[in-house]
Amino acid sequence: MIKLNNRNKINKSKLRVGRGIGSGKGKTSGRGVKGQKSRSGVAIKSFEGGQMPLYRRLPKRGFNPINKKTIAILNLDKIQSYIDKKNIKTSDILNSSLLKKLKLIDQNSIKLKILGSGAIKDKINIEADLASKSAVEKLEKIGGSIQLKK
Repeated sequence: MIKLNNRNKINKSKLRVGRGIGSGKGKTSGRGVKGQKSRSGVAIKSFEGGQMPLYRRLPKRGFNPINKKTIAILNLDKIQSYIDKKNIKTSDILNSSLLKKLKLIDQNSIKLKILGSGAIKDKINIEADLASKSAVEKLEKIGGSIQLKK
């Protein structure tokens, strides 16, 4: 049968440094000779001997959340200008995948939000994640529709 606690001495007594030559830790108390680190009250935090310290090697992250959800914003006047330039057809449903394919919004954006600044003349069907009240009003006024994803 094995005992859980079969070590001879569990609590080791603290080594008393600077108590004479015979102790093995006398005179300089294991600190070497002279220099900043041999003095008392000195802690050289994050000093790496001239090498660029770790906290300066790493990139700054500050107040930029690392897992931020990017939302592509599109105003009605911008949509109208794309229609006028013939980038978007009024017949097809306008959604984020189509806009990404045409490179009109950022590829990394996760959601699409429609805002109501400017005017829209053509009737168009939009599929978006978010939309402002004014954008919904203006689209319904001209006979278009906006479908919000849940």
